[in-house]
Amino acid sequence: MDTIETKDDQRLKEELGDLLLQIIFHAQIAKERKKFDIREVIENLHQKLIERHPHVFSEKKKLATEEVLKNWEHIKLAASRAKKKSVLSGLPRHLPALLKAYRLQEKVARFNFDWERTDEIFLKIEEEIKELRRAYKKRKKEDMEEELGDVLFSWVNLCRHLKINPEFALRKTIDKFVKRFNYIERRLKQKKISLHEAGLPLLDSLWEEAKRSAV
Repeated sequence: MDTIETKDDQRLKEELGDLLLQIIFHAQIAKERKKFDIREVIENLHQKLIERHPHVFSEKKKLATEEVLKNWEHIKLAASRAKKKSVLSGLPRHLPALLKAYRLQEKVARFNFDWERTDEIFLKIEEEIKELRRAYKKRKKEDMEEELGDVLFSWVNLCRHLKINPEFALRKTIDKFVKRFNYIERRLKQKKISLHEAGLPLLDSLWEEAKRSAV
């Protein structure tokens, strides 16, 4: 992900090689266990692409991106039913929570389980924040944790409706924070003041200076 974002083609070539190594490595282990080989991996992918893209390989229809994704989920669910699987069963357990919430909401939305209007999500966020405040007043950590999770989940829903990936949005904010804090450290070094000695008023002042400098 980092290499794609930096648009470094040479590094991307190297990283794709590392990824490919993992695929070949696991396929070889499976082959030695007499389970499957790399040829079967490719054939399985080939068949899946054909089955889940009938608009390309059989019906020859022009579909919008959202329709293609919806078709993919419906075809996938039909295949999963034979194996008694849920529409959500394909989500990796260890996916980062923010990204997992986004993917989960995407999946159920393709079966019309979704907010009709974005404005409704803003109201839901306000409602969840009120519930979080009530839990905060009681100082019960377990309740606060649950309510805060609901707030975050609602914010992810808003991101999805605005067609903004929350993982990417948060990564950009983290990068911006790091750049501005690095600016503060540089300015303190120029002033010959240590970070421990600076104090909040000076740190806040330098933070605003960083913002004005478009850091």
